[in-house]
Amino acid sequence: MTQPPRTILFDFDGTLAPNLDLPDMRRQVIELTRAGGVPDEVWQNRYIVEIIAASRDWMLTNQKAAAEEYFAAAHRLITDIEMQAAQSTRVFDWVPSILTQLKSFGIRSTIVTRNCCSAVRLTFPDSDVFTDGLFARDNSQHLKPDPRHFIEALSFTGADTNSTWIVSDGAMDMRTGRTLGLVCIGVLSGSNNRDQLIEAGAHAVLTDASGLLQLPAFSALT
Repeated sequence: MTQPPRTILFDFDGTLAPNLDLPDMRRQVIELTRAGGVPDEVWQNRYIVEIIAASRDWMLTNQKAAAEEYFAAAHRLITDIEMQAAQSTRVFDWVPSILTQLKSFGIRSTIVTRNCCSAVRLTFPDSDVFTDGLFARDNSQHLKPDPRHFIEALSFTGADTNSTWIVSDGAMDMRTGRTLGLVCIGVLSGSNNRDQLIEAGAHAVLTDASGLLQLPAFSALT
């Protein structure tokens, strides 16, 4: 962490923008899943998108006729929730300034999120101006915590793990970043507290990502 990064992978919800109500989204997906007759043990202890995938797999074996209808309805549900939230949500006020400063230093910024592209672009209409890429649910082959989500973003920007940081409010991202050897910066603007982020592997924890340039690694640049 003594040298500034060449690339920063930013989470979106809770990091660059206010958090979605993920517990309520998960509740609604579970209601739909149970209504489809999927046993709880099929989807318990899974993230939302993985609940949908595991439930469709179960349906393909046990009630094949309903599997694709369920899958489409569940994805339509989470996309609708994201889009509705995005209509009244914008990125934090400091986001354009920080991303502009990073770009002026030659540091690339890439968004890596489990959200859909349309919701991100509605929340952050100028994302293409301020960042170098968006790797979201509907344009990525793999979703974090699968490390290939990060690897895909790194490959696109030509970055390497030795010069890349991940900035996120999520303990999941800290753990995944650590497996790849990334510098992991936790932020308290979302879902996890300082202890949770440090326990998950954060090298540093900030109140929010507006404090990035105050880290010692940037002292020679600022």
